Amino acid sequence: MPVRLLAAFVLGLEALGVVALAGWQVVALIGGDTDSLVSSIALIVLTVIGAAAIGAFAVATARDVSAGRSGGIVTQLLILSVALGAVTGEWAAPQTALLIAAPAVVGLILLVLAVRAAAPRRRDDA
Repeated sequence: MPVRLLAAFVLGLEALGVVALAGWQVVALIGGDTDSLVSSIALIVLTVIGAAAIGAFAVATARDVSAGRSGGIVTQLLILSVALGAVTGEWAAPQTALLIAAPAVVGLILLVLAVRAAAPRRRDDA
């Protein structure tokens, strides 16, 4: 199986995870567990947009489109920054940080390998 398909699979799983996060936000909104209705709705909309973007990166990566791999790499770096935030600070949660970081590290490695695999083909096309 080409490494780009494995990378696309990881991106797809991450997109589903972000969709689940949006669902959790909706449940919190309905349950009244929010301070600001407007901010909660805005956050839900942004979360759904993020999930759609990650899903688009997954599809593009599966189709061997360079922009999908690039967007996927940026996504992994953003996820790793969230994991770093989860492991630091007053309410640090190392276990949560590890759960967030592990798929991002795997995704980043797969995406870099996919870029390397695509490079020789691109040179031959020129």
